[in-house]
Amino acid sequence: MSASTIDHLVPRLGGIAPLYGIVLGSGLGSLVDSVENAVRIPYSELPSFPIGSVSGHAGELVAGTLGQAPVVMLSGRVHYYEKGDANAMRAPIEALKGLGIDSLILTNSAGSLREDMPPGSVMQITDHINFSGTNPLIGLDGDERFVGMTNAYDAELASRMRRAAAITGEELVSGVYMWFSGPSFETPAEIRMARILGADAVGMSTVPEVLIARSLGLRVAAASVITNYGAGMTGAELSHHETKDMAPIGGRRLAAILTAMIGGGDNDND
Repeated sequence: MSASTIDHLVPRLGGIAPLYGIVLGSGLGSLVDSVENAVRIPYSELPSFPIGSVSGHAGELVAGTLGQAPVVMLSGRVHYYEKGDANAMRAPIEALKGLGIDSLILTNSAGSLREDMPPGSVMQITDHINFSGTNPLIGLDGDERFVGMTNAYDAELASRMRRAAAITGEELVSGVYMWFSGPSFETPAEIRMARILGADAVGMSTVPEVLIARSLGLRVAAASVITNYGAGMTGAELSHHETKDMAPIGGRRLAAILTAMIGGGDNDND
């Protein structure tokens, strides 16, 4: 990450010192409306930040307070499939670390592989399967590239997410997320394979960000908003329009959970 990115960000944040970073997935940008005293900066104004090309992703950094917690949100991400670069989100995540965050919360829209997890559900990601065939740590030098992933998703953050769901009365299921490269949706045969391999949901993001964040020493929590069933499960064809239409439904549930999780005063990092 260029030092100029932090030099550019810090004076514009007006003293905000975020504890948490949050990456918002497709159709989930409305969570920024819950941020108080928000400072908004388009990615286009930030050195080294990538500019995405996917509808449903705003492409701006939003900093402020969520409840009692200072946060910085990335409203929109750049995906591997846009330019074939698994490292596309490295600069933004490095920038969040440079601002002092300890924990990164990742969100996405995903397809369900479980009949009991319909569109509108929220799934806490407890583990993942990297089925893309690539990795953002390829090409790094030194031993820092050999990142342990046994505890990729922080147990304490996961416990707090579950507790927040219970407090708000929002249902939160848990499961394994499988990363496909995209941008085409999966075939029915690939969905059957994913279910056999132990996946509960599929999507085209998040896993490279987890790998980058863990290599930087950040704690990670993640959640998927379910927007559809996997290909072949209903007979209907999949589309990005469906993702954008359905994401706000589960997004409101996830927003309530995250607000209670990090904005309700329960922000110990031990």
